[in-house]
Amino acid sequence: MKIASIDIGTNAIKSKVFDTSPTTITFIEAIRSPIRLGEEVFNDGILSKAKLNELVSTLMQYQKTFEKKEIVSYEITATSAFRDTKNSEDARRYVENQIEHPIRIISGLEEAKLISLHPKAQTGTGKMFVDVGGGSTEIYIYKEEKHSIQSFQLGGVRLMLKKDKKNEWSRLEEWIKKQRNINTITGLGGNIRSFLNIHNVKKMSSNDFIKKAGELKKLSVEEKIALHNLGHDRADVIDHGLRIFCKIINELQVKKIKSTKWGVSDSIAVKSFHELYSKKISINSN
Repeated sequence: MKIASIDIGTNAIKSKVFDTSPTTITFIEAIRSPIRLGEEVFNDGILSKAKLNELVSTLMQYQKTFEKKEIVSYEITATSAFRDTKNSEDARRYVENQIEHPIRIISGLEEAKLISLHPKAQTGTGKMFVDVGGGSTEIYIYKEEKHSIQSFQLGGVRLMLKKDKKNEWSRLEEWIKKQRNINTITGLGGNIRSFLNIHNVKKMSSNDFIKKAGELKKLSVEEKIALHNLGHDRADVIDHGLRIFCKIINELQVKKIKSTKWGVSDSIAVKSFHELYSKKISINSN
């Protein structure tokens, strides 16, 4: 049985498709559409009818793809841009009515908690997972059989548009300083994946990361596109996303950082998978 998830993000719309059985879930393919909702939200405070119609058109294309691929179940979630827009509920209802499918707007803390569904999130110790998106950054830590989660209104698009606030940087710094014995950062999101792909590595020492991020920052958007084959919607925002990672690295003094292909859409699909098959389990009680 095939299932899918759609993540309506701040910088792009992302979907992942999976094949499932009662005991397994296997990734098949990913779809991405560079629709930057955050630009309107952070500049104007509201999502326009035109932008919502662009979103509707994209989601309808996804639905047609799902129908062709015989995908029987999918969930749509929305994150930072929908959380922050002044017309959040009206926008959600409008899109839902057009596509005839519910959309769930998740909080920053729920987004952070979803990272716990990563296969290695609750193994080992001293690991921090950092998901830098377009509008927010979510952090998940598993240590000594306990987890800590936090969300900050700091993201690549938000920083690019100079809509980040000093008090949010201070809040991040204060929270990070309380964390102890973190050895490795695993980064989620397109910015860190693209950055490490540029250098053909899956992980990097913290010193190299900061140094090479500084070198990339010196290039213009056009140079990033030409030299590193980045899309425009990645080339203009990547420095700002990496700035958040560099801040966390400096505060924690960790030795290395790596990336994962895992994201919100994976976690949502895994959650849907458990819900889908748990309904088929017969529970007998006295």
